[in-house]
Amino acid sequence: MPALSPIESEFASTEEAEAYDVWFRAKVERSLADTRPPIPHEQVMAEMKALIDSYRK
Repeated sequence: MPALSPIESEFASTEEAEAYDVWFRAKVERSLADTRPPIPHEQVMAEMKALIDSYRK
C-alpha cells in the first residue's frame, strides 16, 4: 500500500483514493439515473436559509 504525499493527494494511500473514486462514480451514476424532477436552486437556498435562521433563534 503506497503512501501518498499530502501535497499530491488528500488520501493516505492509493487504495483509499481508489475506494473513494469507486464510491463517487457510483453516487454520480445514481444521480444521473434519478428520474425525479430537479429542485430549483432558489428553492434549495430558501429552505437552507430558513433552516439556518431557525438554528440561530
